[in-house]
Amino acid sequence: MSDTQLSARALESKLGEWRTGGSAYRGLADRIRLLALDGRLTAGTRLPAERELGVRLGLSRTTVTAAYRELRAAGLLSSVRGSGSVVRLPGSGTGSGAGSGAAAGPGPGSASGDSGVLDLSKATMSALGGLADVAARAAEDLSRHLNGPGFDPVGIPELRAAIAERYRVRGLPTDPDQIMVTIGAQHAISLLARVFVSRGDRVLIEQPSYPHAVEALSAAGARLVPVSVTARAGDGSSGWDEPALLQALRGSNPVLGYLMPDFHNPTGQTMPAEQRTRVIEAAARQGTVLIADETMGELSIDRTDDFMPFAAYAQGEPGNAGMNGYGSGSGAGVPATVVTVGSVGKTIWGGLRIGWIRAEPALIRRLVAARTATDMGTPILEQLIVTRMLPEMPAILERRSRELRAGRDHLEALLAARFPEWTVPHVDGGLTAWVNLGRPVSSQLALAARNHGLLVPAGPRFGVDGAFERFLRVPFCHGAFEMERAVDALGLAWGTLLRHPLPDTGYLADVV
Repeated sequence: MSDTQLSARALESKLGEWRTGGSAYRGLADRIRLLALDGRLTAGTRLPAERELGVRLGLSRTTVTAAYRELRAAGLLSSVRGSGSVVRLPGSGTGSGAGSGAAAGPGPGSASGDSGVLDLSKATMSALGGLADVAARAAEDLSRHLNGPGFDPVGIPELRAAIAERYRVRGLPTDPDQIMVTIGAQHAISLLARVFVSRGDRVLIEQPSYPHAVEALSAAGARLVPVSVTARAGDGSSGWDEPALLQALRGSNPVLGYLMPDFHNPTGQTMPAEQRTRVIEAAARQGTVLIADETMGELSIDRTDDFMPFAAYAQGEPGNAGMNGYGSGSGAGVPATVVTVGSVGKTIWGGLRIGWIRAEPALIRRLVAARTATDMGTPILEQLIVTRMLPEMPAILERRSRELRAGRDHLEALLAARFPEWTVPHVDGGLTAWVNLGRPVSSQLALAARNHGLLVPAGPRFGVDGAFERFLRVPFCHGAFEMERAVDALGLAWGTLLRHPLPDTGYLADVV
């Protein structure tokens, strides 16, 4: 559970353009409700006092009180005299069980919970068939680890060897001492952010991007430098704005860059091979460390080209250590550092909290030393399960590809029939569609959808400073029935907006 006290100034920044021309208290309540439902305000966050927020927003205390009262009635706020007003999520009781920062909903691997709400805020598939049997067999391997302390900050040797072998098969020679096992990919990103970023350091990120990575970097004190990634448009243009990306590296000299080069979340784009080399070389010249988040990297549906792991495009990888002790030589004769993050959360099951970092051994040792300040290691049993499953990854990926192809094609057909005015770029992998609504109403649509039993994150969840109001991320990794139910709910919500049209102000249109 979050226990954050939010200042009036911080809440004002998150609210963005919340005034819609109607009742001020209702507009304020609606925007706070959306921030809570899509995870931008986490459960347990303490909101500013009514008088303080009123002064900041230029409202009367009575108006703020009315907004808070409406949120309490909707189950999104709890207030205790002397303790203030605390964000909660529907169905979570006191809110103590919701600390992930994700929107409210059922547990991992399920799109629907007891509340009847269909949760599409999580782009993850249900558990791979047969996982329980593998877990039972893995438990038999546990006995040989019981004489030890039960925790290891770097990972058990057999799993590190299996991960290294998987990289070798994919075209990137890797030794087990280049692998550190983490508690999922998010843990890996947060650890890297703490090690590399000091307060005020510039960090390059994609725009849009994975929200929890942005949160981890911001929490470390980073000054974010966003670079655009676009989904395929009508003119065929798509992908990374390479001139802007290279200029950002040269002009901002960031200490770190966070990229999702394969099946980018949320746009589904893949960075071309030649562009990967140019970006790595440009980062090397500036001494910028690149984090390649490859959690989606092997989820190809029908991508025609074969891609190696991002780090393989650093010429000389895994060559001699660079002058920082853990970089690899680039073609420009300067050290290139590409650190890779991976996990099984998208391929096997999100509830199996196993991720990893691939880097040079000197950096692995530095990360291990930093890790013990917050946790002592990754659970052994889960490591044993993944050790057994990694050799079967080709068959696992083939099965997932079939499931995702069916889901993607079904969703595209449903959206085309129901919303011909929307633009739905065709993707060849990953888990999500980055849908262009044609109007800056994503937040309103997400809020209206909640009233029809659908939880879906608004576009600004993936942007910085309120961008992407014209976009909605819709995952296609759920079953056909759930997809049909989701599109029905979106249709009802969209109809509500059409009956009560909002002015198209062009808000943030230039950004997207």
